[in-house]
Amino acid sequence: MEPEKKRFLIFDGNALLHRSFHALPPFKTKNGELVNAVYGFLLVLFKTIKELKPSFVAVTFDVSAPTFRHKEFKEYKATRPKTPEELLKQFPRLKEILRAFRIPIFEKEGFEADDAIGTLAKKTKNAQVFPVIEIIIVSSDLDHLQLINQQTKVYTLKKGVKEAVLYDEKKVLERYRGLSPSQLPDMKAFTGDPSDNIPGVPGIGEKTAIDLIGIFGNLENLYKELDSNSEKTKKLKPKTKETLLRSRDQAFFSKMLATIRT
Repeated sequence: MEPEKKRFLIFDGNALLHRSFHALPPFKTKNGELVNAVYGFLLVLFKTIKELKPSFVAVTFDVSAPTFRHKEFKEYKATRPKTPEELLKQFPRLKEILRAFRIPIFEKEGFEADDAIGTLAKKTKNAQVFPVIEIIIVSSDLDHLQLINQQTKVYTLKKGVKEAVLYDEKKVLERYRGLSPSQLPDMKAFTGDPSDNIPGVPGIGEKTAIDLIGIFGNLENLYKELDSNSEKTKKLKPKTKETLLRSRDQAFFSKMLATIRT
């Protein structure tokens, strides 16, 4: 007899609240309280629960204190505009509603919601609480694609708060020309990420990054082969080789910033 399939939904509270705030008109209550972000988040929550029928649900949030990434790199996310006060005021209201629904909230000082999501997914995967459990991360942020494996998928909002795409390992391979989810931090080590102000390697775009990872597998192997001047590295353009050698520390630093801590 097949074991019952248990499904665990992990919601990215920060990303979904931000998306809802910018996607919806400024809805207010009778008392004049702005609630458009809360309303949008709840639309996603109810819709996703109805569609995916989970056994378990949790929501994660960032904490206002600096994370380990900010301590390592004070310019981390420095280019992002400041969160509007009208949005900040809606976080406590959403948390109040989630507690009323008895939905657990996970957040930890020094870490981002992404790290909380990754840790929950890893712990659930390794716990073997049930014979079969599927983990689905609900977000509007593609950074979570690196967490995908046979047991974990990402349900990401494509447009506004109504359209979504379910990513599994196959869909990641298709989108990133053969890269696996675990190789996505290596790609960002080269390309950087302007939205998070991750520097990357100057002059290396997504196409070149994917080509390099396709040849060498990951950042560590690439530099190992560069150090030994292997046959593979002799095929690289001299300018690319020079750029990579000059930017070694920055590449490894960028990978650290881009990797979700579990």
